[in-house]
Amino acid sequence: MATRHFLTLLDLTPDELSYLIQRAITIKSNLKTQGPSYTPLPNRTMAMIFEKSSTRTRVSFETAMAHFGGHALFLSPRDTQLGRGEPIEDTARVLSEMVDAVMVRTFSHSGLETFASASSVPVINALTDDYHPCQLLADVMTWTELRGSVKGRTAVWIGDGNNMCHSWINAARQFGFNLRICCPKGYEPREDIMAAAGSRVEVLHDPQAAVQDVDLVTTDVWASMGQEEEQAKREADFAGFQVTEAMLDQAARDVVFLHCLPAHRGEEISTTLLDDSRAAVWQEAGNRLHAQKALIEFLLLGKVA
Repeated sequence: MATRHFLTLLDLTPDELSYLIQRAITIKSNLKTQGPSYTPLPNRTMAMIFEKSSTRTRVSFETAMAHFGGHALFLSPRDTQLGRGEPIEDTARVLSEMVDAVMVRTFSHSGLETFASASSVPVINALTDDYHPCQLLADVMTWTELRGSVKGRTAVWIGDGNNMCHSWINAARQFGFNLRICCPKGYEPREDIMAAAGSRVEVLHDPQAAVQDVDLVTTDVWASMGQEEEQAKREADFAGFQVTEAMLDQAARDVVFLHCLPAHRGEEISTTLLDDSRAAVWQEAGNRLHAQKALIEFLLLGKVA
């Protein structure tokens, strides 16, 4: 099988993505009933390059490889020659000779693309400044578990037009749901990503209007990693965009609330929202493990009958 990378949701077809969601649900169910007895990757190794800090990403990928009978290597900038200026392509070529897959969590998406272009083993985007596709696999998986097919449904993203927002836009394209993006003026997502999604996506600036009758509400912190110096300005600009229980009351009766975490209670969400019965954030976080297992399996072994 030719080497496949997963840098954005657009790297797989809609049918392949739908397969991954169902496969992840199956893997999760089997883990609960049989324990980690399915080990399709004995002696396989994944290198995990982290230039940004992580809790869910590291634990989920490392656990996934352990459950599959393989091994994961954690590599921080202090642990590699990348931190000392080795060209990205050289590191990619070296790792391709030693490991079976590479997961990268970094800042520059173009740098990740350069890495993947030189790699002969699958490369997985575990977050860049532009996209976070692995999180969307877990999000769509969670939504599907709770409400069935997401095709034709409507979600609203409330917050910054950031990497998570960009991946929600791509998800709307690939999974066939409608997306409302609600952000303060000046914080819209990239125009090219929006334009490619066509009528699937619309931008609004009034949170109360945006949440009317939607099936899913999701958000993220107002200042992402690397934007901490903008915190005070963003808090002022996003005043009125906090997701609250009262806001969810304006959505569909069976609305689902998601948050990629970590959450800043009292900022982008009310202090008690994660305790609301409509919030599925812990299930969502746990599904990072299962969705990424399905992804790793697919990239290394193809579809499993």
